[in-house]
Amino acid sequence: MNFAFLSSASLTAVVALFVAIPAHADDQFQAVVDAAVEPVMAEHGIPGMSVAVLVAGQRHVFHYGVASRETQVAVNDRTIFEIGSLSKPFTATLGAVLQAEGAVDLSASAQNLMKELQGNPIGGASLLELATYNAGGLPLQFPGGVDESNFADWYRGFEPSTTIGESRLYSNPSIGLFGHLVAKAAGRPFGELLRAKVLAPLELTDTFLTVPDEGAQDYAQGYTRDNKPVRVKPGLFDKEAYGIKTTAADFLRFVEASMFKSAGTGSLAEGLRTARSGVYRMNAMHQGLGWELYPAPARLSDLLQGADPAFVLEPNSVETVDGLVSDRSLVGTVSKTGSTGGFGAYALYSPERGTAIVMLANRFWSNPLRIKTAYAILSELDPGFAAH
Repeated sequence: MNFAFLSSASLTAVVALFVAIPAHADDQFQAVVDAAVEPVMAEHGIPGMSVAVLVAGQRHVFHYGVASRETQVAVNDRTIFEIGSLSKPFTATLGAVLQAEGAVDLSASAQNLMKELQGNPIGGASLLELATYNAGGLPLQFPGGVDESNFADWYRGFEPSTTIGESRLYSNPSIGLFGHLVAKAAGRPFGELLRAKVLAPLELTDTFLTVPDEGAQDYAQGYTRDNKPVRVKPGLFDKEAYGIKTTAADFLRFVEASMFKSAGTGSLAEGLRTARSGVYRMNAMHQGLGWELYPAPARLSDLLQGADPAFVLEPNSVETVDGLVSDRSLVGTVSKTGSTGGFGAYALYSPERGTAIVMLANRFWSNPLRIKTAYAILSELDPGFAAH
């Protein structure tokens, strides 16, 4: 791995940590991942999966099954998966980078950037509140009939169910509007900004909002819970909320950037650092920008909080944080799930330990199962990652 972007003190700390984590031979990595993944795939009918792991500086990517039941093409290094809401950390990072560059202020209210929202409740929500689902109870999805022609009317007519800034309700329209507004403030299309400010600088060459024609043969076929082939459909703010398609290796590179490049200088480092800083707290979880943050060492019960339907689908009161959280014991474990109708993804990592896992599958499987599987793998490969 290249750690040239770290300071000498940070590099020394990382190297010392890697010495403390037991090294594993390739076959040991393979055995641990196989033992966790293969039974899950068999029991839940998952056609294909890629799993990328980083432990003690050792980077491995494992592939299972097929990218398409129809063609029987095996999953491989080039296989592209939909990652659903794992797109949100990309959107949040872009907004934080633009703030670092002075193009946008995340404390600004929505109405300052979109005149149609002036004098309406949602117009008073800040960009940061939109990015962290803290804007008065915007729903999980847009209702039917809302599209690019009338979305301003829908937001203008939205009546908050909770006081803006006081509760969290996970919402695509919330972070979707955030992404739309930061791009508007910067004066360029969202996709163009994401490529220029995040994807290209991090050399994420296999990460796309729209899979190009030359990559079409690598785009995995997704499958619904009743095993019908499906791919994500275009929708309002899909790029901002759930539109990324990528490989396991490329997403692991994004995770590595969050862990290591955030220690550097410049607008990209500042954006990566801001994205995984806690904004407010609910029980064990601190909400970052896109990322969800938990204490370290990791506890399975804490991580499962983020997958509890009562936590995801209902408003939860928040405890605000005085400034961005930097205490790793509070926010030292980073987690995020993502799904579309035919895909299920998960990322789990510890910046302090340099330990990470990314799992991408071409069929939906439950969030708790993803969390338990990833936790089991990392607990085996890096015992210091988990609380015992």
